Amino acid sequence: MLVLSGPVGVGKTTVAHEMFDQLSGRNVAHAVVDLDALGICWPYGEGDPFNERMALRNLAAVWANYAAAGVDRLVVARVVEAAEDLAGYAEAVPGAEIRVCRLTAGDDALRERVKKREVGSSYEALVRRSVELAESLERSGPADFTVATDGRTVSAIADEVLRKAGWGAG
Repeated sequence: MLVLSGPVGVGKTTVAHEMFDQLSGRNVAHAVVDLDALGICWPYGEGDPFNERMALRNLAAVWANYAAAGVDRLVVARVVEAAEDLAGYAEAVPGAEIRVCRLTAGDDALRERVKKREVGSSYEALVRRSVELAESLERSGPADFTVATDGRTVSAIADEVLRKAGWGAG
């Protein structure tokens, strides 16, 4: 399992989709999951402000289907703030070797990306959260390796992630 982590707006989902295209083009069995999408429901669990428990329960169910279909590689897009958070991923995908790639970008790039993407009522909170997360992840976020996203094409970023993960390159 390769987890793409990083602050809001860094490009986790976009890079994951490009990785899907590159791996599919090489006929490599894999799946891509935007873990945020698997946690969108209300109400959130008590004491779970980002609905992590629901997202991971759903990941376990989805993974069982992918594994039954012969998939043996999984790309997950989700912020991972602490190494201990990875225990839930290991439980959801038994036997997985988990690697974390932290995507990075400068504060101005993050603000601009969030501004382009978010048009709803959560815009201001997401801009603040993005910059806070970037600082927090730089200090203590888990990462086996990092990849910078500023001023680069999505295909080049995905290619670097795949190479650093040991999954080859396009």
